[in-house]
Parts: sequence; C-alpha cells; structure tokens
Amino acid sequence: MEKQNACILIVDDDKSILRILTRILQKQGYTVDTAETGREAEEKNHNNSYDLAIVDVKLPDTDGIDLLGKLQTDKPNMAKIVLTGFPSIDNGVRAMNTGADAYLIKPIKPEELLKIVQQKLKEKR
Repeated sequence: MEKQNACILIVDDDKSILRILTRILQKQGYTVDTAETGREAEEKNHNNSYDLAIVDVKLPDTDGIDLLGKLQTDKPNMAKIVLTGFPSIDNGVRAMNTGADAYLIKPIKPEELLKIVQQKLKEKR
C-alpha cells in the first residue's frame, strides 16, 4: 500500500489539532478524514476503510482508549496511534494493551509524526 493510497482517520475534539495534522499528512499524499467525537469516529470507521487511526485520549463523549478498543475489535488490521496531551504510565499501558501501535505525546513534531505514521503503515502491510 503506497502512502498516497493510505487513508488515515484523525480523532480529536480540538479543531486546530485536526487542521494541523490534516495539513501535515495531506502534504505527504495521505487521504485524511477527521472526527471530533468517539461516536463520529465509530460511524466513519464502520462505513469506511482506514489504514491508520490517530486517536486523542480525551474526547467529549468517550475515553479515547475505550474507542481504541472498539476500533481494534472492528478493524484489527488498522494501525492505531494514541496521541495525548495528558500522558501517564497508566494510560500508556492501557493504550498498548488495547491495541495501540504507538503512544505519542502532544505537541508532536511533524517529522516525528510522519516517521511513526510511515513506520506503522509499513508494519501493517
């Protein structure tokens, strides 16, 4: 799967984060879709095929790690990255145990994000 064909879902309730991450990923040729709530992410994931999801831990309607578990159950082959502004060992362990392929802390440098995205997509091929 070439990266320009890879489709990525970003789930975050912060519109500026969604805009920035979308811009960074689209510049690299990725197709990007966004969701601001867990419910919206579940609906989009059910109706679309994504190669990778980037999920914030704190969402207005659910815990991002709980959402991660639902995404893992629905699409086990999709790469999943947790992105948080509130890191903790507990959340990191929960995320990895729930199916996260990476646990990243905000703010993240664009080049670091792109490196992880590319690596996780390659691993899932």
